[in-house]
Amino acid sequence: MATTQHTYRVIVRGKWDGLTAESRAKLLAEADDHGLSQLRFTPEGSLAYDTALYSFSYRYVIVSAAEDGEEMAAALAEDKAETALEEAGLTFRELRSTVTDMDTMKINRKGRQGS
Repeated sequence: MATTQHTYRVIVRGKWDGLTAESRAKLLAEADDHGLSQLRFTPEGSLAYDTALYSFSYRYVIVSAAEDGEEMAAALAEDKAETALEEAGLTFRELRSTVTDMDTMKINRKGRQGS
């Protein structure tokens, strides 16, 4: 039996924590590339933050088994965010996620289906 896959949009939010002077300078230099206008839901993740360097968010598209639910999608996205931040040498705290299951969202359609 084939497993049903669902597509989730996950927003992972966190706070910067103990950034080094070098990290702060790098983030500030790249801030224009990570503003709200750059936000996209992608499998690789889209990082957004502002020059206050207080908090950040990542937006991810996660595809996983429907029976694993939103909790698994959140865990997968948080793991991706942690990995990306650690690889960039950026320190953070308080990751939390908001998940939307795109396959169960109600879509308002004009007209009626069927006859």
